[in-house]
Amino acid sequence: MVDITVKGAGIFGLSVAYACAFRGARVRVIDNKGVAAGASGGLVGALAPHTPENWNAKKAFQFDSLMMAEDLWARVAQLSGQSPGYLRSGRLQPIHDARALELAHARAETAKSLWQGKAEWHVIPAADHAEWAPQSPTGYLIHDTLTARIHPQRATRALADAVIALGGEIVIGTSDIEGHLVEATGYQGLIDLSKKVAKSAGNGVKGQAVLLQFDARTAPQLFADALHIVPHEDGTVAIGSTSEREFDAPDTTDAQLDQVLTRAIAAFPILREAVVLKRWAGVRPRAKSRAPMLGHHPVLANAYIANGGFKIGFGMAPKVGEVMADLILENRDTIPDEFKPEASL
Repeated sequence: MVDITVKGAGIFGLSVAYACAFRGARVRVIDNKGVAAGASGGLVGALAPHTPENWNAKKAFQFDSLMMAEDLWARVAQLSGQSPGYLRSGRLQPIHDARALELAHARAETAKSLWQGKAEWHVIPAADHAEWAPQSPTGYLIHDTLTARIHPQRATRALADAVIALGGEIVIGTSDIEGHLVEATGYQGLIDLSKKVAKSAGNGVKGQAVLLQFDARTAPQLFADALHIVPHEDGTVAIGSTSEREFDAPDTTDAQLDQVLTRAIAAFPILREAVVLKRWAGVRPRAKSRAPMLGHHPVLANAYIANGGFKIGFGMAPKVGEVMADLILENRDTIPDEFKPEASL
């Protein structure tokens, strides 16, 4: 007997399955293509917060999730015997002009209250980080201590194995639906839902990323020119990504990724001689509201939905699992109104 069947073995589906299994539910995860076969099998893994200002439910949810991440991934590592590559490494960003410098100082003050003293936002001299820093016209950088990193492919594999260690099943292919159904089927799921409700529920946004051989494993992440540069614990650096609303091939790379790499090297010349190890492309699910879509399924009876992670799926995942388990197992609704399906429909 299975209490909960989760369709989709990406980060949201696995996080819901893990949270429910951790509370004692019997879970089965099914996916035709396997664990993290879609956008969750990417390279970048930047768990980056929103700016500490204009606080709202989405930013508060993300902050809570980022604060939960260290304990969750430590438990996953223990259960699975595998490292998910988590590290709260912080992030450096350039400050381009006097106005941006003034704003960065103001955000340092708002972060003190909004981040509850659990993380900090600093303005520091760029010289403090020598070569491992974005080029900054003002000579100053933003350094936040909330940003973390994860290795997407290793983390999803570890999470799947943690579900199994808790007595759950991971089925590659098809299987019977037993108990409550949770649909976490990525961008294709949003397209299918749009057809069922006869209006747009969301779409897919293609992203391309590249992995370099460069050992900066304990260094902070870098962010400049809309690029994430993320050092991983295995001595690689991931760079991403594009945001393509229109695309022909969902899983192939092209000249747009070459441009990403060129921009990254221009911003961070230290990477100029690094060897390219891997190129990746995938399509991320973006709900119409731009927030995750969580809650009762809008069409299917006795079913739930967890979708729309888009660029922040890994950062949101710890709390997504928790609130979905609250709803499914305890009928306790702790999901922000902005995240419920009706916000996108």
